Amino acid sequence: MSLIRKANELEIPTTVKMMIYGQAGMGKSTLALSAPKPLLLDFDNGVKRVNMSHLDNIDTVQVKSWSDLQQVLKENLSGYQTIIVDTVGKMMDFIIGYKCGTRQPSIRDWGGINAEFSWLTRTLSSLNKNVVFVAHRDTRKEGDDTVFIPALREKSYNSIVTDLDLLGYLEMKNENGVQRRTITFDPTNRNDGKNTCNLPGLMVVPTILDNHGKPTAKNDFIASKVITPYLSMLAGKKVEQQKYDKIIAEIKENIEFITDANSANEFASRINEFEHVGSSLMMARNLFAAKVKALNLAYDAAVKKYSDKIVQPSLL
Repeated sequence: MSLIRKANELEIPTTVKMMIYGQAGMGKSTLALSAPKPLLLDFDNGVKRVNMSHLDNIDTVQVKSWSDLQQVLKENLSGYQTIIVDTVGKMMDFIIGYKCGTRQPSIRDWGGINAEFSWLTRTLSSLNKNVVFVAHRDTRKEGDDTVFIPALREKSYNSIVTDLDLLGYLEMKNENGVQRRTITFDPTNRNDGKNTCNLPGLMVVPTILDNHGKPTAKNDFIASKVITPYLSMLAGKKVEQQKYDKIIAEIKENIEFITDANSANEFASRINEFEHVGSSLMMARNLFAAKVKALNLAYDAAVKKYSDKIVQPSLL
């Protein structure tokens, strides 16, 4: 069986892989915990800074070594829908310590370090869960512009961002004296981003604690405002794929009944009447063209009709 797939034959994922980054104190960890049924892999020892009300029913792994992570990923994680890596930069430090001990990595070490990082991303992907990476903010110069980017080594950054569905920059904005936390997934001239499902260009992250640190609303921003719209987009694609499959099956069934010029002309007269989806009309025309060729039918452009070719008798 061929591994080549048409657009309508592609497997539609049901999970999201994303990264949130921003400067310290922006509430990145709390925002990450708003994903559905998360397991927090705390590499940064940052869970202690999260308001306790946001940790209700949240399980956490306080990672002390890379071996801790290797062990956790072998456990039964079926009760979780999301894995949170906080922070991905600190996670890289654990990998370096695992590979190099206390010494600084040399050039020859980076092959093994990057291989271990690739193993992690592959393993997380294989769990069929949402993955949220949390990262601190760094900067990159582009001419006269300063662009905010996740704080990661360049090779690791390029590797992980390529594999992400969404990359969001979290920051505090002052609008008319009012401080508001916002996140954008759009790449701009001041921040990196990745927005594969047309989320709003700028989203306000609501404050859900009062002045006494008590919750005023459920912590579900990522679940309701990011992942749900993303999965709805994917579900829409799946519905379109199912419609496409159904119409192509119907077209193929009709083409099976073409046996001569009359039935070919009858099909051609109603080829546009099918409830076409995407490229189904083009596919119908290709299937029909292959059929009339197999039947050796002739097309008269003047009358726009097919006729059966007359086979000339051989001369003796």
